[in-house]
Amino acid sequence: MLKYGSKEKIYREHGEGPRYLGFEEWEEKFQDISHGFTTRVGGVSEGVLSSMNLSYTRGDDPDAVDENYRRAAAYFGKEPSDIVTISQEHTNRVVVVDQSNAGEGVTKERTLGACDGMITNTPGLLLSTSHADCTPLFFVDPVKKVVAMTHSGWRGTATRIGKNTIEQMEQAFSCRPSDIHVAIGPCICADCYEIGEDVAEAFASTFQGDVEGILRERGKGKYDLDLTKANQRILLEAGVKEEHMICGNLCTCCNKDLLFSHRGAKGQRGNMSAFIMLTEM
Repeated sequence: MLKYGSKEKIYREHGEGPRYLGFEEWEEKFQDISHGFTTRVGGVSEGVLSSMNLSYTRGDDPDAVDENYRRAAAYFGKEPSDIVTISQEHTNRVVVVDQSNAGEGVTKERTLGACDGMITNTPGLLLSTSHADCTPLFFVDPVKKVVAMTHSGWRGTATRIGKNTIEQMEQAFSCRPSDIHVAIGPCICADCYEIGEDVAEAFASTFQGDVEGILRERGKGKYDLDLTKANQRILLEAGVKEEHMICGNLCTCCNKDLLFSHRGAKGQRGNMSAFIMLTEM
């Protein structure tokens, strides 16, 4: 049973074998996109990576990861060669991808360089970011028919990668921030995410000292960081309407039996993936 951070349950669980989480509101509202967030359940990886590990860099058998990606793609009616992944080096760089990038990071080498977010208007291209505590940001512009998928760890959040994603959607596809819908997916909650003064200072700089609700002082130079609230504020300031935003209330660390958590497993873990795709027209 998943433990939610509030009484409101915003996710819908799917899958007989591999289990996926989707945003209930989006599943009802947007018929021309598919999206989902994997759990650690339903793959073939073993040990601490059990079982739906979607990373080739955690010491897993590559054949097991291949099979896990095959199962993930099949959930969306696609093949691994339809997925595009990025390097995720905790930057705030966001890139536009198209059909030429299909399969990158899964069935062929990556070509996009260091980046942590991607945008497309190509139907059938399955964008995927990898997570184990860091924040997944899902973007949909139902007017321009554009989607984006962004990985926002503390560094990306402190350098406003969510805002950068919005700006790149504006520049590349003439999207208007007021039309864009954003969902903040499962990530580590503030109660589980203790940080030091260096990270706290980075966020104090980002928000010009106004860190109410984002940082909570523990004492002795330690703080709790709320990545969800930080991203929410960044996105609102970027022009996203509050009624167009879903804020996740599901902590990866509080649910480490069903979700991979780097903090919860002290680094001995696999990776989950967030997916978004424009359905083929």
